[in-house]
Amino acid sequence: MGQAGAQIVPLVSLVRINYNSVMDVIPLSFSMTGYGQSSLQFGGYKITFEVKSVNNRYCEVVLRMPRDWTVYEDMLRKTVQNHIRRGRVDVIINRETADEAVALQELNRHAVKSYLESAEALKKEFGLAGELTLRDILSMPGVMELKEGPAALSAGTPEEYAGMLERGLTESLESLLQMRAREGSYLAADLSRRLVHLEELHAAMAALAPAVVSEYRDKLRQRLSELNDGTFPFEEHKFGMEIAIFADRCNIDEELTRLYSHFEQCRALLDGSEPAGRKLDFLIQEMNRETNTIGSKCNHLNLVNLTLEMKAELEKIREQAANME
Repeated sequence: MGQAGAQIVPLVSLVRINYNSVMDVIPLSFSMTGYGQSSLQFGGYKITFEVKSVNNRYCEVVLRMPRDWTVYEDMLRKTVQNHIRRGRVDVIINRETADEAVALQELNRHAVKSYLESAEALKKEFGLAGELTLRDILSMPGVMELKEGPAALSAGTPEEYAGMLERGLTESLESLLQMRAREGSYLAADLSRRLVHLEELHAAMAALAPAVVSEYRDKLRQRLSELNDGTFPFEEHKFGMEIAIFADRCNIDEELTRLYSHFEQCRALLDGSEPAGRKLDFLIQEMNRETNTIGSKCNHLNLVNLTLEMKAELEKIREQAANME
């Protein structure tokens, strides 16, 4: 196949962006949602490539293309997987005759004559009625054929077809990655802001935690004083044991420490160079678990309100992280 037959004609102006090369240079977060398109001329055909991606736990590739190109399916699937690490990717490859090739079509009179003779034979043999119209004849296979010439359709070698399909698919994937990168940057910025809010709630919890025991001690002492009518002695030792048991039961230092560690890991993932979606999902589950534990142990209205606010913020983060690669 000559160079002219394999010339690429992009539908849109693309700035080349390769997943691996970009990720090696700067930290980048990718969304799993995007769209890319490209087009090229090859052997008298116009081939268009459309790539759409949506959320998925893994990298799922769905290919739709002309039946005679299914032999290239494995190669095309690997091309997608070299660019996309997570998400469902629908690849649609369409092939249509280019305008310059249509102009070289000519009538196959032998085929027309054969169709007409066959129609007459059917009418006589089976007593059928009806006439073939011009539209009927022109739509029959083989009636219109392409002339031999440099711009006529060319079969090409399997290697040339494989190279053409890989180039066209790569162009559309690069466009797709641009969209995924743009949306991913917005998602990462939003998650970073929400992490700041979580850290503020965490600081408020840490500041409030020591007051829980002291407030309980004061309330319990006051209640015992009100109930004591002189019929029983106040034992400071037992009172201290009760406070110690309560302090141990409502201590949330470990949960707060683990939460802070999870915040740091989330921020490292957002600033890192690897897909963060699945790891973020795991960390959000862990943060929810720690928050639930704090809520069940704190025995304090203000702390309960803080844990409810933190759970609501974590749910928003979970929804956003579900869109990240």
